[in-house]
Amino acid sequence: MKIAFIGQKGIPALSGGVEKHVEKLATRLAASGQEVFVYVRSHYTDPSLTEYAGVKLIHLPTLRTKHLDAISHTFFATMHALFQNYDVVHYHSIGPSVLSILPRVFRPGMQVVATFHTRDYFHKKWGWFARMCLRIAEYFTCVVPEKTIVISGTLLQYAKKTYKKNFTFIPNGAEVEYEPDTQLLNQWGIRPKRYILSVSRLVEHKGIHYLIKAFRELERQNKVPNNFKLVIVGTHAYTEEYERYLKVLSEGTHNIVFTGELHGKDLAALFSHASLFVQPSEEEGLSLALLEAMASGLLSIVSDISANLEAIQSGSGVSFESKNAESLKKELAYYINRPEEAAAIGAIAKERAEREYSWDAIARQTLEAYEEVLHQHSSAKEPYAPYRTK
Repeated sequence: MKIAFIGQKGIPALSGGVEKHVEKLATRLAASGQEVFVYVRSHYTDPSLTEYAGVKLIHLPTLRTKHLDAISHTFFATMHALFQNYDVVHYHSIGPSVLSILPRVFRPGMQVVATFHTRDYFHKKWGWFARMCLRIAEYFTCVVPEKTIVISGTLLQYAKKTYKKNFTFIPNGAEVEYEPDTQLLNQWGIRPKRYILSVSRLVEHKGIHYLIKAFRELERQNKVPNNFKLVIVGTHAYTEEYERYLKVLSEGTHNIVFTGELHGKDLAALFSHASLFVQPSEEEGLSLALLEAMASGLLSIVSDISANLEAIQSGSGVSFESKNAESLKKELAYYINRPEEAAAIGAIAKERAEREYSWDAIARQTLEAYEEVLHQHSSAKEPYAPYRTK
């Protein structure tokens, strides 16, 4: 089967949940014998890299601005795809998926799948016009492709209620390799089990300002141990002003560390040796960073939005009132000083992540979704013959 992925910045993933999702999925599909192509942006993926873990990379230009980067690259990728012999073209995110109508119209034999990751128009980096365009794009994502995949039960309920049709639920996955080398922590002046971890793009709806305010208040009240730190991993996404605001909030303390964008062993080391993880978002699809924290055996303290609560079911995490720094402060104060209780919940979280969010299972389910749309297409033309993968 020849499969193309469109909409992501690229792989290997440097940042971004969609990019990590595509990397984990594409590489597993390639390992299963499929021929997989991923369209990448050269400002994100090394231009000299033409293949990664068996996945063929196709570099195309983009208009690198806040509003045009994704859609311009998706347009070029879609135009290129129209002249290929892919069996399945898989779009990711609602913005890029608006162009899924082109292969539906001009290449009816090419099956189109889209993944609905999150309701991007709630993200505060967008103005009113961009939010309106994203709402229109969501409609295209949900009604144009032969099959639309949603990554959380919360999104599934919303999509079914809004668009009155069936969707395929395949969740995000979680995979973090334990990194035993604690020396990697020295570059940030932190020690094992002596820091809170948060991993996020630095955009306002991710709620990092609530976390900083809660931590600063705990420091002021002497409710955190000496040299206990808050480590924030990530960078802005055309939101430099918000990143500057966060750093202003952090002035006057050496216990808040901004690492910038991380991946590989550095990020694995931070997940492996943190005391606990915080996800203070105001809006999420199903956060990969949260699932990875759970897979690492960390207690996750999360805002009580529906997608976060879905992830931490069955006693596998703790919630606080969204947008409420005081509520977050209370949970932090309790668990920072009760590491045994935090570790016990973290163990439950690890078991849940391994059971519910396996990338291998997600890749199998996605391949089955492709086979289903191919079967539907072939059976409309001729008697059914089972589609055989390599």
